[in-house]
Amino acid sequence: MSMIIICPDDPRQANSSFWGRIFGLSIQSGRKKKAYTVEEAARLACMEPSAWLAVVEAGRVPESAEQLRSMAGALGFTNTQLGTLVLLCQGAWEQ
Repeated sequence: MSMIIICPDDPRQANSSFWGRIFGLSIQSGRKKKAYTVEEAARLACMEPSAWLAVVEAGRVPESAEQLRSMAGALGFTNTQLGTLVLLCQGAWEQ
């Protein structure tokens, strides 16, 4: 058995990417739980579907609090759920 370990050049970037993916998967899970298509979720969040895919489900995080709240509202996340997700994935915003 062999194991490959990849050491990134910038550990902060790797950490941010990891937590960004966790955040994106959580948002994707919330969207699927509501049985929304990307288009439906994006429309409810006042976003273009391409922006939803490029930002959220690609593992990047929203750059503004307004966009974050809009997405959470579209998925019916409570303030507590949103706060917990942001706290858990706070490393995604650290660069």
